[in-house]
Amino acid sequence: MKADRVTFRAVFAVREFRAMWAAEGLSQAGDQLARVALAVLVYHRTSSAALAGLTYALTLAPSFLGGVFLSGLADRFPRRTVMVVADLVRAALIALVALPGMPFWVLCVLVGLVSFAQAPFKAAQLALLPDVLEGDKYVVGMGIRTITMQTAQMLGFAGGGALLGWLSPSTALVLDAATFVASALFMWFGVRYRPAAHRNGSPAPGAFARSALAGARVIWQDKGVRTLVVFIWLSSLLIVYEGLAAPYTAEIGGGTTAVGLILAADPFGSAIGAFLFTRFVAADRRAALLGPLMVASCVPLLFCLLKPGLVPSIALFVVAGALGTAVMIQATASFTRGVPDDNRAQALGLAQSGMATIQGLSPLLAGVVADAAGTARVVGLVGVVGVLVAVPAAVAWHHAATTDPDGWSSKAGE
Repeated sequence: MKADRVTFRAVFAVREFRAMWAAEGLSQAGDQLARVALAVLVYHRTSSAALAGLTYALTLAPSFLGGVFLSGLADRFPRRTVMVVADLVRAALIALVALPGMPFWVLCVLVGLVSFAQAPFKAAQLALLPDVLEGDKYVVGMGIRTITMQTAQMLGFAGGGALLGWLSPSTALVLDAATFVASALFMWFGVRYRPAAHRNGSPAPGAFARSALAGARVIWQDKGVRTLVVFIWLSSLLIVYEGLAAPYTAEIGGGTTAVGLILAADPFGSAIGAFLFTRFVAADRRAALLGPLMVASCVPLLFCLLKPGLVPSIALFVVAGALGTAVMIQATASFTRGVPDDNRAQALGLAQSGMATIQGLSPLLAGVVADAAGTARVVGLVGVVGVLVAVPAAVAWHHAATTDPDGWSSKAGE
């Protein structure tokens, strides 16, 4: 019933959530500014577009290994502590990157370590959030996070270029380091202490690999959880058009400004989708809608086979982003509730690592095919692949949810 729906105000009334929200939003904006600053800094030092691109990739790629091998730390140690330590480590590393005259290879190592340290922070954050927000507040809180992160991403990229007009890249990196310190303070003083979920103490030799395998078993042994991972990973594949924005725009006759509009379409749609899904869809309907929403999110990409113009393309990507974000919010929420607490962070880390890998590799592979087949056609073909995967996944989810409706309702926190 509408009266029973959780409002944004009710979620923000939770003090611990406010602290986590402020910390994440601040560090996200700082990260986006740092990515722009690093690209400018490296290009000015080396005059190499390839090395600038490599540095940007290093801000993202190592988080895959961190997700596989370090996410388990958030099960073995108090999650608040993991987040604070990860923030302080990243602040120190970024501060070193900002030092003038830093050799390029050292800069690359430091940037890679920052990305590596992001993984346990993210796993701890996602694993802690269900303890902070009970029941449907958790799903609504995930929606608020999505809106905030997408907005911070747009502002960070757009404002980053403007700020670097009067700030040096090194100064921008110092600001990023300061956002990590601020995030750590928000977490330490705003979130209460909780003991570790896994009570076996410090990891013994080989524990990282065993933890990763345990997380993989948790995912593989439950059909519903496996299907949710498919939803999460497929949603990551469908945003391939972001990585192909420049050639896609050129193919449909757009200019530089149009590239920015194409890139802004998905985060704009994501913010809309997160708001509508968490605000107006009844809590007891969200999990049941996962399958249909997953299939529907693939459909807008099919129209790219017709090579639509700029305005129709933007509209299609806004719709795709809105639907895909609704899937991502509910799939992540159900996944988080559906795995045991003592393996929650590790399982989330594996799911997030797979998502990051798909987001990194899919534009590369699609770009290779696009050189021969055309970019718009390739985006459309990704939509075809999406439908072929989404339909059986939706059937599998419907079977899992109807076989144990009470269990999945409880797991989903609804």
